[in-house]
Amino acid sequence: MLFSTLGLSPALCHAVAQLGLTVPTPIQSQAIAPILQGRDVLAQAQTGSGKTLAFALPLLQRLHTLPPDNRHGYGRAIRSLILVPTRELAVQVGEVMQSLQQGKVCVVTGGVSINPQMMALRGGADVLIGTPGRLLDLVRNNAIQLATVRFLVLDEADRLLDLGFAEELAQILTLLPPSRQTLLFSATFPPEVSGLAQRLLRNPVNIHIESDADSSAPPPAQIVQRAIAVDAKRRTQLLRQLVTEHQGQRMLVFVATQYAAEMVAEKLYKTGIYATAFHGKLSQGARKEVLTQFKDEQWEVLITTDLAARGIDIAKLPIVVNYDLPRSAVDYTHRIGRTGRAGEAGMAISFVTADEQSHFAIIQKRHQLNLPLEQITGFEPQDKPTPRVLVADDNGGIKGKRPSKKDKLRAAANQNPPGTI
Repeated sequence: MLFSTLGLSPALCHAVAQLGLTVPTPIQSQAIAPILQGRDVLAQAQTGSGKTLAFALPLLQRLHTLPPDNRHGYGRAIRSLILVPTRELAVQVGEVMQSLQQGKVCVVTGGVSINPQMMALRGGADVLIGTPGRLLDLVRNNAIQLATVRFLVLDEADRLLDLGFAEELAQILTLLPPSRQTLLFSATFPPEVSGLAQRLLRNPVNIHIESDADSSAPPPAQIVQRAIAVDAKRRTQLLRQLVTEHQGQRMLVFVATQYAAEMVAEKLYKTGIYATAFHGKLSQGARKEVLTQFKDEQWEVLITTDLAARGIDIAKLPIVVNYDLPRSAVDYTHRIGRTGRAGEAGMAISFVTADEQSHFAIIQKRHQLNLPLEQITGFEPQDKPTPRVLVADDNGGIKGKRPSKKDKLRAAANQNPPGTI
């Protein structure tokens, strides 16, 4: 199947060809036709599956076929709205849209001055891409009108709700006209997302791609996966050795916290490794600069939180390292999916400390993996798993060591039975 067989205009087919693409991905081949038909779509597709083009191409074609008075609108009218959870994803979607050279595209996010964005939105926009908070700021400043939105896209809906945007999202939805085409893309479908889809979509076309992160399918075969047993206090030393062994290859390293990102990056930099941190506490300008520099291979190692687990495309990234394992087994696929993209080979390495072995077993079961725990010479682990202390309660049950609220109330009652002081 080719893009030209999906009902796209010659201009859009040419724009896609200019990007070096000829064969659509599964999500593109299944989503483009129903969107062109005006159907609402509910799609399960992970980052890296090509979902941006899956909605961008038919959306732009639908906009172009609107009558001129509807397409251009008036004043500060917006024709189509794409809501995304992070600044980085907004920029990335904007770049894809602008590369297709169809209509006026504006990207708005927080973390930077609102004034240039207000200036850019004078006269409205064919496509507005933004994060919920900044969109509401623009509405309050009378910089945009959403009553004319004909097409709504929720990209990575699960992350929109995970990051606490539910209330802001609800406010935005009240400003939109009831008559519109709505497209909802999400990597997972927890109850909150399913409920949102039921409220927003009208008789949607349901699309499910089997390689999604929430399915039981293993990660792509082109990603070589390794698991290394190591003591927690020696992970930075081991990371330094791996960087030396893979000299000349960029490495994206995931840690659990912003503090850890700064600390590990600083320790590596002091040893002569060009490493830097990337996390949500950085300003938008700093984040954009760091990411651009890493893509341009000015940094060897990027130490990041789960901020970079989704919505960021780094071409030909050879290695991903889980310095800290992800809290969620689902996020494991999102993280390692930063490598091995577009058919390229990649490697994903997970550090597994003694206390994380049981959690890693859950991750392996979730993704049908059976990775042996390697031991690197000179880094043989000495730590043992911290034993979980269990105590019996009054009813003979086994509970964790930390007393619950009921335990505390029961203990207080025993110390001061009724009728005593």
